[in-house]
Amino acid sequence: MSALEPQSINWQMTSNRRAHNTHNFYDQELILRRGQAFNFLLSLNRNLSSGERLGFIASTGPNASESAKTKAVFPLSNSGSGGGWSAQLVSSQDKVLTISILTPANAPIGLYTLNLQIFSHGKEFTLKLGTFILLFNPWLQADSVFMSNRAEREEYVQEDAGIIYVGSANRIGMMGWNFGQFEEDILNISLAVLDHSLNFRRDPATDVARRSDPKYVGRVLSAMINGNDDNGVISGNWSGDYSGGRDPRNWNGSVEILKAWKSSGFRPVRFGQCWVFAGTFNTVLRSLGIPARVITNFNSAHDTDGNLSVDVYYDPMGNPLDKGRDSVWNFHVWNEAWFVRTDLGPSYNGWQVLDATPQERSRGVFQCGPASVFGVREGDVDKDFDMPFVFAEVNADRITWIYDAYTGTQKQNSSDSRSVGKYISTKAVGSSSRVDVTEKYKYPEGSSQERQVFGKALGKLKPRASFGATSAGSVESEEQTPSISGTFKVAGILEVGREVNLALLLKNLTDDVKTVFVNMTAWTIVYNGTLIHEVWKDSVTISLDPKEEKRHPVKISYAQYEKYLKADNMIRTTAVCQVTDEPEVVVERDVILDNPTLTLEVLDEVRVQKPVHMQMLFSNPLDEPVKNCVLMVEGSGLLLGSLKIDVPALRPKERSRVRFEILPTRSGTKQLLADFSCDKFPAIKAMLSIDVAE
Repeated sequence: MSALEPQSINWQMTSNRRAHNTHNFYDQELILRRGQAFNFLLSLNRNLSSGERLGFIASTGPNASESAKTKAVFPLSNSGSGGGWSAQLVSSQDKVLTISILTPANAPIGLYTLNLQIFSHGKEFTLKLGTFILLFNPWLQADSVFMSNRAEREEYVQEDAGIIYVGSANRIGMMGWNFGQFEEDILNISLAVLDHSLNFRRDPATDVARRSDPKYVGRVLSAMINGNDDNGVISGNWSGDYSGGRDPRNWNGSVEILKAWKSSGFRPVRFGQCWVFAGTFNTVLRSLGIPARVITNFNSAHDTDGNLSVDVYYDPMGNPLDKGRDSVWNFHVWNEAWFVRTDLGPSYNGWQVLDATPQERSRGVFQCGPASVFGVREGDVDKDFDMPFVFAEVNADRITWIYDAYTGTQKQNSSDSRSVGKYISTKAVGSSSRVDVTEKYKYPEGSSQERQVFGKALGKLKPRASFGATSAGSVESEEQTPSISGTFKVAGILEVGREVNLALLLKNLTDDVKTVFVNMTAWTIVYNGTLIHEVWKDSVTISLDPKEEKRHPVKISYAQYEKYLKADNMIRTTAVCQVTDEPEVVVERDVILDNPTLTLEVLDEVRVQKPVHMQMLFSNPLDEPVKNCVLMVEGSGLLLGSLKIDVPALRPKERSRVRFEILPTRSGTKQLLADFSCDKFPAIKAMLSIDVAE
């Protein structure tokens, strides 16, 4: 009798991928989800005789072993088995076996090799059948990433485009982001991110074995999406000088970043800021099958010393100071991933904060999370991972100090327990609207529960908090009620290229005449508060009758700010208002200037695999020419890769029309993203939803 050997194998790619919800992946590999059976056809050169049987070996990673659960050896049987790996003979017809393999719901994810064992009359042969990729399975109740709601699964696993909220608490803006987790090679690059981690390099076998746990995978990725310790994906830069890389505002999505990381030989891509880290992290999480979403926290505290307060400094002239390491960011973007917390207990299941922006080291590495959102709301700062930092981001008290460099003294000016952690936002399921999730992170501001939780958290951190950088005993503290109040009001349109018109409104709260000495400044800034350049200053003395309110105009010309405005379009105005023998009143406002509009238009009907003509419209609003203009366009399912178009220089007030072509590859609603940059406007964004017919 001839030796038994396989002739061919049919992986039934289309039906398996559809059954496993992996049919969207562009790569034509066998991509499966754990805990769910897959079928294939094995053709043999003859039928099995008695005394012959088949078995399988599935393995992942280097030095795979059964003890580490990275290798499984299992027979082909006539019935399925419970628990581990199993192979069942579904049918046998004309030397063709239909085989069903079931993987465990807690198997490590990653690239597997499947070998066939042939036991024939006392001899044993092993042959490689092929490879497959195993992912987390949010459709399966037994999987730790199970998500029961279908609409949420569609959004948080399958949606490949999204919206990220930016701006400031008084002016929430949004930008589109192309996650593109199904694009060519993105899944393989996502697995490569894990293979470049410090953990994998130290002990590859253990690292691969631990990839069964979404907690572990999420934490490793939070370290690997930034390039700080480990040749991770993105290099962060908040300096305002992005030479030698790309301005973080110019990216339209993650695909280009992940591909650039791979093609450079896995060197960090320059440059990113928080939403770039979060957008890219979201792509990798969704590609691996972990439900994930992008979260924006406005007035986000960066508390460096764990005392749940953030110290902000000004000088008497009204200049904001880069003093101390604490800061409050206009907004900060992180991720939430959905999985169970077997380490903490069922009430901590669900959304977990993961943050890849390198802010503070955690156990020696720039990584953050997973921190249970429920745990944050309850003030459980003693639970894993990085809870004190995340709790402070949404809850810290903001303490304002006046620092006088001449005398070297500082005094506490005011304390605010309500301004940090506002309008915590994410994109809605199935639509482009904003959902506010602040109540998931904390009880209502000022409620007894909220102050109680804050007290509980502070109590747990007490040993650390007492060594905070500023303990009230060592400096003058003046918490006397001010006799005046002040605010900056916007008086006119805020647009790049126009004069910025504000008014300082001062109000006398008493029945006495007050003389107020006011020092004001305006600085261009990066969204995290990095000071770029002073663009305006003024000092005035204002006399206020009892209960009187006065407006003092503030005018900052385009010529004053033009050279120093960054892509953030942010200007920080500050007034330090002094009444003799009273504590100063500090008034601050960050204004965001609007860019001119970029319009995208569809010129044809849109069908799959049919070229579509598009056009971009842009008018130069300035009284001067703009040059070095570049249009970058991308959108998953609408065009492969990204399109870069050099646009001719524009004369003052000239209108530009640029035509280009896209080729949709998938039906459904797709998002087209554009970024237009030139010497006067570093990053103008546009997005357009396009319905693609079959």
